[in-house]
Amino acid sequence: MGQKKTVVLGVTGGIAAYKTATLASMLVKSNLDVQVLMTENATKFISPIVFETLTGHKCLVDTFDRNFEFNVEHVALAKLADVVMVAPATANVIGKLANGIADDMLTTTVMACRKCRKILAPAMNTEMYLNPVVQDNMKKLEGYGYEIIAPASGHLACGDAGLGKMPEPEVLYEYIYREVAFEKDLTGKKILVTAGPTQEAIDPVRYITNHSSGKMGYALARVCAARGAEVVLVTGPTAVPKPLFAKIIQVTTAKEMFEAVKEEAEDADIVCKAAAVADYRPKAVSSEKIKKADKVLSLELEKTDDILLYLGSRKKPEQFLCGFAMETENLAGNSRAKLEKKNLDMIAANSLREEGAGFQNDTNRITLITRKDEIPLPLLSKEETAVRIIDKILEEISTRR
Repeated sequence: MGQKKTVVLGVTGGIAAYKTATLASMLVKSNLDVQVLMTENATKFISPIVFETLTGHKCLVDTFDRNFEFNVEHVALAKLADVVMVAPATANVIGKLANGIADDMLTTTVMACRKCRKILAPAMNTEMYLNPVVQDNMKKLEGYGYEIIAPASGHLACGDAGLGKMPEPEVLYEYIYREVAFEKDLTGKKILVTAGPTQEAIDPVRYITNHSSGKMGYALARVCAARGAEVVLVTGPTAVPKPLFAKIIQVTTAKEMFEAVKEEAEDADIVCKAAAVADYRPKAVSSEKIKKADKVLSLELEKTDDILLYLGSRKKPEQFLCGFAMETENLAGNSRAKLEKKNLDMIAANSLREEGAGFQNDTNRITLITRKDEIPLPLLSKEETAVRIIDKILEEISTRR
C-alpha cells in the first residue's frame, strides 16, 4: 500500500473477536503497521498474545501503559493512527463513545483520535442491535464523523438468527484499504467502469459468451473508489466479489449494457470500458430448448450495439474515454486503429499470446496507447495494472489542461 500507514484496531468483548485476528494478519501482510487495543472483556474471548504474535507489537489493555519515550500511550497512538477500526464494537463500547465516556485504553485512545477516520463494526444479538438506544447512539456517532459498518445477517452465537453478525475480515479489510491505500486524487470525479462478459441467449438453456472474468474491470472500480472517486460499475455476469464502494448495475446482455452505459455516461468524467461485450447475438431466440439433431445446427447472428463507438461519437470535450483491446496479432496496429476509429483518448491493449495476460488471470501485461504515446507495462497484478492505467489517465488530463 505504498508508504507505511498505521492502523489502530480496537477489540471489544464479543465472540466475533476471533475474526479480528484474521483481519490483523491481512493488514500486516499488506505492509501496514497494526496496533491492537483490547478491552478487559475482550481478553476473555481471545488472548492478547495472538495479536502480539501477528503484529509484532505489544497489545495494549492498561490505560496507564507507557511507551514511546514516556508519552502517555493513548495520546501517542492517536497521533500515529491513519485509521481506527473497532471490530467487534459491542453495544457497551458504542454507548461509551457516543456519550463521551473514556474509562479504558480503547475508548480513551479512540476519543483522542481527531484527525483520522474512525470506523466501527457493530456485533451483537439482533434485539440489542435493534434497540432504539443502540440505534440512537450509532446515529449520534455518525453525526460526529464515525463510519458504522452495517452488520451481516445469519446465525448468531446466542443461537438466534438475524441481524448482528460482524462482517467477515475480507469486508472489514476493504474499509481500511479504501482509507489508506491511496491519496484521494480522484475526489469529485465520477468514473464509469464496465466489466465482465455479456451473455446472448440462443434458447432458454444456452447462450453465447466469452472467457472474460471481469477481474480487470473490478480492479479498476476498486482502485478508483479507494482514490476517492464516485464509481459506477456496469457488470456482466461474473464470479468475482463485487467492489464494496461502487454503485453496481448488473446486466446480462450487450443491449442491457448499452442502455445502462448510455444513461450513466452522461455526467461521467472518465469512462473505462473494460467489459468484453459480445459483437454478435442470435438474430432469433428460441422460446423452447432447441433439441439436438443429427444435422448441423446453423445460427444466424446479428451485430450488437457498438458501445465504445457510441461513446466516442458523443464524447464531451472534458470527458476522458479509455477503451480496452484484446488481440491475438498486430497488437499495436489493431489497437491504434480502434483508438482512431472510435475517438478514444486511450486504449489499454493486451494480447492473448502474452503469458500472464488476458482472461481469467490475476495478472496482466498491457500496453497503454494514446494519440502520442505507446507505453508497454511489465507483467503486473490486475490491481497494479489498474493503478498504472489511472495514473496515465490523470497525466493525460493534466497535460490536456
